[in-house]
Amino acid sequence: MEPCLPDFALELKAFANGAGIVAGVDEVGRGPLAGPVTAAVVVLDPDNIPDGLNDSKKLTRVRREELSACLHLVAQVSIAHATVEEIDRINILRASHLAMVRAVAGLKCKPDHVFIDGNMIPEDLEIPATAVIGGDGKSLSICAASIVAKTCRDRIMVDLAQQFPGYGWETNAGYGSKMHMDALQNLGVTPHHRRSFKPVHNILYQEKSVSN
Repeated sequence: MEPCLPDFALELKAFANGAGIVAGVDEVGRGPLAGPVTAAVVVLDPDNIPDGLNDSKKLTRVRREELSACLHLVAQVSIAHATVEEIDRINILRASHLAMVRAVAGLKCKPDHVFIDGNMIPEDLEIPATAVIGGDGKSLSICAASIVAKTCRDRIMVDLAQQFPGYGWETNAGYGSKMHMDALQNLGVTPHHRRSFKPVHNILYQEKSVSN
């Protein structure tokens, strides 16, 4: 049986209901212990949709980078972030929604309808929107956004890995791999770690206890 690939059915239905500009939104980076959370919004040209779009997690890094570069050429793309400080201050869910709202606001043309990966719509999004569970595997616009967001965030983490070597961010993107966890214990917490996340918080608490 052929695996189900994302399609353009949701977008076509929105067009049929009167929407002129339809966008897909996705975020990446809720789970990592370090780095920002990144959101992207993509408005595809129905007459020029790149071949091979799929859930970013099902694509190789090289293929994601190729598709992301192509999307920047043939689609409207906007990317935004919420910082580690914002994540720690308002929590990761609200920070993810903040990044999404910022990404949508960054588009040159305001969409008439937005499809968002997940089961929640950001409270501050002042545009008609639909939450789509598993959207990056259903909607071409959402999976395009997932590709752009992941490619961008991975590059950020590679750059941060050069500034803070030893944590393996160039390969684990800030997730809690064994290398990352060992480095947290041995090298300590960096300014790019999310202090509200339990593994990081616990290490800071250990260090405070030792110093006292």
